[in-house]
Amino acid sequence: MKIDSHQHFWIYNQKDYNWIDERMNVLRRNFTSEQLWKEQDKIGFQGSVSVQARQTLEETLWLLELASKEDRILGVVGWVDLCSDKIEGQLMDFSSNPTLVGVRHVVHDEPDDRFILREDFQYGISLLKKYGLTYDILIFPKHLPATVEFVEKFPDQHFVVDHIAKPLIKDQVFLPWEEDIRMLAQFPNVYCKVSGMVTEADWKKWKPEEIHPYLDIVFNAFGEDRLMIGSDWPVCTLSGKYETVMGVVVNYFKQYPESVQEKIFGGNCMHFYGIPVKE
Repeated sequence: MKIDSHQHFWIYNQKDYNWIDERMNVLRRNFTSEQLWKEQDKIGFQGSVSVQARQTLEETLWLLELASKEDRILGVVGWVDLCSDKIEGQLMDFSSNPTLVGVRHVVHDEPDDRFILREDFQYGISLLKKYGLTYDILIFPKHLPATVEFVEKFPDQHFVVDHIAKPLIKDQVFLPWEEDIRMLAQFPNVYCKVSGMVTEADWKKWKPEEIHPYLDIVFNAFGEDRLMIGSDWPVCTLSGKYETVMGVVVNYFKQYPESVQEKIFGGNCMHFYGIPVKE
């Protein structure tokens, strides 16, 4: 089964999506499941993991409700307040729904570059395994050293790095991102999404060949068992159509055996998030 491990849905309004600035006007509209399934059908993908775009409990509830109506939403990565003294109650309530497979916090927007090492945040993380939940790490390259410290504290927690930690693809900068991502990859409980790369390149002029060296690095670092393809739709539409964006990764991995492709295009996502195989 081919799965997009990272996409978003939203009903647009300016207040909730104030990060969408004037350069991103194409995102100032609704993006629905019906639209995504049409795009997936073009390239033979059958489902997705839907990831939070708003940092509210209402967002998590909304995504879970949407998933209850859409068989192709195979899992939801929601948001809970990991720094709250009520975090265990939130996890207890949400984890009763098996479609919630993980949670995420927009760490790269926090003013403190070492936010991920805050004691209250780490306490929230420490509870996730108890409730069978993974954690998506959303960071910039500058956050990688703190992230290495962070994951070292939780050897039994499953983590996945979103968008290969957003290296500076537009400027073809590799260091220190490469050294840091390789260090992070040494932890066997950390996976990585090959997603969201086109929006780190030049939105109008990017070429697949500019992204390939970054794919070389993460494939070498994480291997065939800890990478998963993701679109970051609809954010990726800033740089191109769904099939074009996904094609960067699909075409890159054609050089490898079909068994490797099957893992990266779906198998690893199912394993990481605990998505059951459909009969």
